[in-house]
Amino acid sequence: MAVIPHVFPHISALDHTGSLIEPGAHTHAADLAELPADRFFNRELSWLLFNRRVLAEAQNPDYPLLERLRFLSISGSNLDEFIMVRVAGLAAQVRNQIDEKSLDGQSAGQQLQDLHGAICNLVEAQYAIFTELTALLDEQGVRLITDRRLTKPESDFLADYFETHVLPALTPQAIDPAHPFPFIANQGSGILFSLVRVADAAAVNEMVLIPPAMPRYVRLPSDPLQNQPATWIAIEELIKRKAARMFPGFRIHGSGMFRVLRDSDIEIEEDAEDLVRYFRTAIQRRRRGRVIVLSLEANFDAGAEAMLRQQMRLDYALIISSRGPLSMSGLSALIDDERPDLKFEPYTPRYPERILEHNGDCFAAMREKDIVVQHPFESFDVVVDFLRQAASDPDVVAIKQTLYRAGKQSAVIAALIAAAESGKSVTAVVELKARFDEEQNLHWASQLERAGVQVIYGFVDWKTHAKVSMVVRREGDGYRTYCHFGTGNYHPLTARIYTDMSFFTADPRFGRDAGLLFNFITGYIEPRGTEMLAISPGGVRSRLYECIDREIAFVRAGKPGTIWAKLNALTDPDLIDRLYLAARAGVSISLVVRGICCLRPGVPGLSDTISVKSVIGRFLEHSRIWAFGNGGAMPNRRARVYISSADGMSRNLDRRVEVLVPIRNGTVHDQVLDQVMLANLLDTEQSWQLDSSGNSHRVAPGSQPFNLHRYFMTNPSLSGRGAALTKGRKVPKLALRRGGATAK
Repeated sequence: MAVIPHVFPHISALDHTGSLIEPGAHTHAADLAELPADRFFNRELSWLLFNRRVLAEAQNPDYPLLERLRFLSISGSNLDEFIMVRVAGLAAQVRNQIDEKSLDGQSAGQQLQDLHGAICNLVEAQYAIFTELTALLDEQGVRLITDRRLTKPESDFLADYFETHVLPALTPQAIDPAHPFPFIANQGSGILFSLVRVADAAAVNEMVLIPPAMPRYVRLPSDPLQNQPATWIAIEELIKRKAARMFPGFRIHGSGMFRVLRDSDIEIEEDAEDLVRYFRTAIQRRRRGRVIVLSLEANFDAGAEAMLRQQMRLDYALIISSRGPLSMSGLSALIDDERPDLKFEPYTPRYPERILEHNGDCFAAMREKDIVVQHPFESFDVVVDFLRQAASDPDVVAIKQTLYRAGKQSAVIAALIAAAESGKSVTAVVELKARFDEEQNLHWASQLERAGVQVIYGFVDWKTHAKVSMVVRREGDGYRTYCHFGTGNYHPLTARIYTDMSFFTADPRFGRDAGLLFNFITGYIEPRGTEMLAISPGGVRSRLYECIDREIAFVRAGKPGTIWAKLNALTDPDLIDRLYLAARAGVSISLVVRGICCLRPGVPGLSDTISVKSVIGRFLEHSRIWAFGNGGAMPNRRARVYISSADGMSRNLDRRVEVLVPIRNGTVHDQVLDQVMLANLLDTEQSWQLDSSGNSHRVAPGSQPFNLHRYFMTNPSLSGRGAALTKGRKVPKLALRRGGATAK
């Protein structure tokens, strides 16, 4: 197990050559002074706007009903995480009297006040959509029992299910001075019952906490051959209906459901000497974090609410009253129902033909040419196969791998273990600070170490967020390095949902840079003199500034200046200001920002030439791309194109180990720029346009609607297609036009 020192205090940042740079070294102070103070959107409200776009997909009439329910569930789980991390952070600032302003100049208290109202409005919108969807699903034979009477067969089944599967796991607890108030874990829920003892008419209050391992919804038996509907009941509804079995000798006067969300962020203390031990303790502390939100069933008893407030010390907490489920995320259970007619048509990713032409030999294909694979349209299996082949190849001597989120059942972990057990030198950088995956990563680290893998946990203060695999293979009289650089995690499940890019190369320059990157993480040796990669902290910012300034210079020289970028979030004020300066100089900037965007587009004199759109569809847009026109109209073969693991956020640029990967190979360059980036800009069926007031408007499909996900589901990629063109299988070429896209 590696010892984890603190980061070097003397390091400010590293530029792309490995030289030290000072913060603000690139700042155009005089130009920045002219920028208006109100040039940023509030980060937190921008996130809520993003989740509104996700929720809007639950109302999309073009989607099957269970897929619409999935978007409602996603909006619920998104909101939970936002509250547990971002709202909790603001509440902590208020409690600790930290006077830190947001980008738009608001105090933490002011932001909390705005967020409380916005969150309540979002919850109300979720309930309205839930009501709409459950009614539509009921018409299609998928029913959710809420307030209707049960039929005799339903009642009999649920009585037996309750007695057998639910009642043994429940622990009713009296709420009185003789019993300590029970602890309610993060995301825990329960029911307060108001009872009267029959023997003496004494009033009694009882609390029943719902075990977290219990299924959120129970499916009643049905026979589809007899056209019987699929019927579900929420676990809390079942408990309330059958509560008399739990309280013999009592009359039930009333009941109320509640749910708790707690502060779930883990802060790293400066004196943490052993990250493994620290995180094991911190995960336990997180379950007991301060309550941030108490959600209550509508018409919850006022006296019971006052008791909960007092017992849980709800200072700076938000109380939400809901007429629907207190956890929309739990609705995902209903989506598993066997109703293919109510879901998207299944999609099977393609395997890159270029690798199949080499009989599945990833190394042979990479030696011939660089390859980019776009998930989920092309199979993540190619990434796993790359590592499996490395594990079984007798000529492979070493494998180095970063792991940020690997999932619960990871073929990547299995490949690394197989490689170590076969005698290869295997190094795995396991990031313990991957939020909400810390416990899983601790488990994988233990498994890897037992197999003989050298496990490194990186830095105390910086997260290792770069997605890199490096394989060293003996060839002829020397060694050759094969690299994989990804925009997403080595997670086989999310790779079916997230759109990400995997870049495979055997270019020696990338191999040398990857070696410097791993030496930096494992040996804390500053990566000076990189040939291709820009490495953060600092280096990614430096390279982006250099490219932005070049576009400004081209405009001033009378040539076109163009920037295209695709990100998940854009919040870093200095990077945004740099884009503002480029826009004022006349650079045309087109941004695709899926989530948070603090940049204000379309403001006269500030951002006239900047447009910002967001794509929300069947797949979650996750890849990060930067493209710079380099003096020509876009797209063009001279454009500077990069993919990255980093978003446009201060944490990615200054407090994480990230990479910015240049795309030089012509075919790969065309794929990333002319296919992936252009398709995102041209999409009209899944796109939202951001205006200067901070509102998003769904883009009109136009006379020739274009759906980027459908395009990639039905067309092979450029770099992965191999000899497909010789067989007459051509890729429709995208072209810019006013109002949409054309495919030629």
